[in-house]
Amino acid sequence: MRGAVAALSIAWLLALPARAALFDDEEARKRIEATNQRLSQVQRQLEDRIAALESQLKSQGLVELFGQVEQIKADIARLRGQIEVLTYEQEQAQKRQRDLYIDLDSRLRKLEGGPGATAPGAGAGVGPSASLGLPPASAPPASPAPVPAPAPSAATPAGGPAVAGRLGAAVPDIATEQRAYDAALDQFKGGNYGAAIVSFASFVKSYPKSPLAPSAQYWIGNAQFAQKEYRAAIASQRQLIAAFPESQKVPDALLNIATSQFELGDGAAARRTLEELIAKHPQSEAAIKARQRLAIR
Repeated sequence: MRGAVAALSIAWLLALPARAALFDDEEARKRIEATNQRLSQVQRQLEDRIAALESQLKSQGLVELFGQVEQIKADIARLRGQIEVLTYEQEQAQKRQRDLYIDLDSRLRKLEGGPGATAPGAGAGVGPSASLGLPPASAPPASPAPVPAPAPSAATPAGGPAVAGRLGAAVPDIATEQRAYDAALDQFKGGNYGAAIVSFASFVKSYPKSPLAPSAQYWIGNAQFAQKEYRAAIASQRQLIAAFPESQKVPDALLNIATSQFELGDGAAARRTLEELIAKHPQSEAAIKARQRLAIR
């Protein structure tokens, strides 16, 4: 009996280290699993943060790209405006040259056809006295010739002082009109589009019958386009077409409308406007540009 108890005691004592080792292994296994879980969680967090950073970087790149595109569009609009200004100034210079040539030609013709030629009727047999402008000896003294009324001079046109006053008033009006237009155009060329819109609108209101009124209305729409006010630009150019349908600026106004429609994302309307421009004004410079744009799109 004692031997059996001793054997059981010995066996129990021998089993204690094994059970302790078993518990140690399970504890270590649990700790390892917990550590792996934490590592997995940290890894997922890092991956999420990296993905967020990549998305943010991509978004910033797209924003920068969009900003660059908008800047390029603004530069193109400004260059287009400058080209329009230079084209207009060239046309005005050519017109002034033609007017100057016509004026000089008319003055030369007047000088060539003026008095100074010998009066007809001085034939053969007229004596020296006649050639000297003296009356013949046997003839009675000639009565004095009537003094002709003074011809109207350049400073006093036919019609009297009233007409002269009206013409004198018209010349300062034309000069004032031209100065107002040039001042507004200088504002546009300087990039002060808001002030240019106000000045051109005031010009159209003050001088609605002026030959420069269609151009002033066109520059209103062009300045609004430069400010990215595309709907306002379309409205201004349509107002030009309605008020001045025979103006040479109508093709340019249609081209500006098409460009504004394209900037608004309405490609179908822009195509229709370009086709209308080509159909109605096939020989214009704007029609050439319209054909090029339709070929690209």
